[in-house]
Amino acid sequence: MTEAGTKDHPITIEPIAGRVRVVWRGRTIGETTRVLELREAGYKPVAYVPREDVDMRRLERTERVTTCPFKGEANYYTIHDEEARADNAVWTYEHPKGDVGAIAGHLAFYPNHVEVVRID
Repeated sequence: MTEAGTKDHPITIEPIAGRVRVVWRGRTIGETTRVLELREAGYKPVAYVPREDVDMRRLERTERVTTCPFKGEANYYTIHDEEARADNAVWTYEHPKGDVGAIAGHLAFYPNHVEVVRID
């Protein structure tokens, strides 16, 4: 387990045991046994999926960029297929701050757009 953040804003990162599937509109767009769970202060836990385990053909980089004082600069992706799109539904910290460096190369998904399901 990695611990980061501050006393008032703790962050922990640890692997999730088992397999996790990312589903958008009934279609699996990612599946892995290498997911990391980030817990931050009072927020709900977030699954970070390795980019290599996601169908990047379904993602399109957007111009949206936000900054977190604890994790750094986040970049965003839209999920799309021939019929629909979910704008800025995915984010990534390509160069996260040092104490949360484990999430580099991983993608996170807004739960109102996708389901992140533990399957074993």
